[in-house]
Amino acid sequence: MFRCHDRFCKENSWWLDDFALFNLLREKHNRQSWQSWPRELARREPGALEKVRQEHNDAFEVERAIQFAFFEQWRALHSYCRQRQINVVGDIAIFVNLDSADVWEHRELFQLSDNLEPICVAGVPPDFFSKTGQRWGNPLYRWDVLKSRGYDWWIERMRWALNVCDIIRLDHFRGFEAYWEIPGREPTAVNGRWVKGPDKDLFHALRNSLGDLPFIAEDLGTITPEVERLRDGLGLPGMRILQFGFSDRGAHIYLPHRFEKNAVVYTGTHDNDTTVGWWNNVATEAEKSAAQTYLRPGREGIAWAFIRAALTSVADLCVIPLQDVLALESDARMNIPSKSDGNWTWRFQAAALKPEIAQQLAELTQLADRDLVSNADQHSHGEAREYFAA
Repeated sequence: MFRCHDRFCKENSWWLDDFALFNLLREKHNRQSWQSWPRELARREPGALEKVRQEHNDAFEVERAIQFAFFEQWRALHSYCRQRQINVVGDIAIFVNLDSADVWEHRELFQLSDNLEPICVAGVPPDFFSKTGQRWGNPLYRWDVLKSRGYDWWIERMRWALNVCDIIRLDHFRGFEAYWEIPGREPTAVNGRWVKGPDKDLFHALRNSLGDLPFIAEDLGTITPEVERLRDGLGLPGMRILQFGFSDRGAHIYLPHRFEKNAVVYTGTHDNDTTVGWWNNVATEAEKSAAQTYLRPGREGIAWAFIRAALTSVADLCVIPLQDVLALESDARMNIPSKSDGNWTWRFQAAALKPEIAQQLAELTQLADRDLVSNADQHSHGEAREYFAA
């Protein structure tokens, strides 16, 4: 039987064994949430866990071996990218799923009741788009406990993320300053409240342990001055999405003439329609008129007009979805938020990567000085660069 490499298992023991055991137990209990497992397993009684591991040792080793095989492949890919001065941008969600190895293994770090139900959960308050807000259901952290432990769980989480990626996008960055707390029994987000998060204290602990923090702050939506102060005080770049910039004057913060250098510009994110799809199916007539006035798209089409605006902006980083490079329609969209299936299925065909597209992209990249990056500066935000997300 193929087994986990000893060195890999030792270096990753802080998460690997419990993750493998969690997967094994989920399969054994028909993929039911860990809260419904027998009490001794849900509450991680050492004798019960050891018994399962002994009785199902082959399955346990297979789970560990799968992780080893995956990360060996990822390590090879990451090494290949670095040799070609290609940085990999990863993503860290601020919250984790209730039915996860993280919560099962570290119940003391989360707001759970004696019967293992979440006391409070995460979400966002009601707004123009939703009268009841969004109830995400993730269990909230016990930040006081995490602080008393020196934020060790977060430090290990980030250390690992920076091992497998070069830059990390922090999803829902505003939640580190203050988060929307919803009582666990509430069916919607209406009766929640804002609660102060760990703020800069967490990031000081991360910086003291890990050094430079190559983070991108996902700061979309309604952002308060306090969140801006946290982001700017840490020197983190925020996000600017061109598709958001044409609805009204307040949206102009997403247009290039309002950018700061320390920013990351996207034509659209994984949660947006493709730019062609946005133009054909989402944009209002007012937005189209504004985009026409601002971008003056020619025969090249709207997607390349967006790409030119992003590449030639002052933003240090530029992220262009491959779907926009290929000027694809909505059927190439990567993700529709709140849709439970059918997402993340798009794949490009090698034949679509035509030399003339590469030439067009190279010319724009050079004109915008985004080809000027040295080996020594790969991990800084000091040079204008571009990334292509597929």
